[in-house]
Amino acid sequence: MRQIFILISMIVVLFAETEFSEPKPSMDAPRKIVFSIVHADDEHIHHVLGSANNVLKFYGPENVEMEIVAYSGGIRALLKKNKKIKERVETLKMYDVVFVACGNTMRTKKIKEEDLIEDTEVVTAGIVEIIEKVKSGSVYIKP
Repeated sequence: MRQIFILISMIVVLFAETEFSEPKPSMDAPRKIVFSIVHADDEHIHHVLGSANNVLKFYGPENVEMEIVAYSGGIRALLKKNKKIKERVETLKMYDVVFVACGNTMRTKKIKEEDLIEDTEVVTAGIVEIIEKVKSGSVYIKP
């Protein structure tokens, strides 16, 4: 009985489609999304970057405005010295994903701008950046 229930559940999931709310995502009406990276561990960082990638694949990069804000331990994701993470960040940047570092965290951890992956934006406070993005219409996703 349990196997039948699992099979039916899987079939339902396979045929379920997401309905877009209006306006549908497009170049003129992109989905505005902000993610945060707050933990230093690789699993968390890769989870956020993977989630961002999944959103881009689903909507299409031309239909999304995305920003990823790193603060606290998550600032580690934007350091040049983390080769594997750096590759993933640079790949997402090719799809116009904006990466933002928290200046307060940088100051506390004694991180210089030259320690960051190129083209990373620096703001005074990462959490305030997220608040302002949400206020201006972005959806905040904290995986």
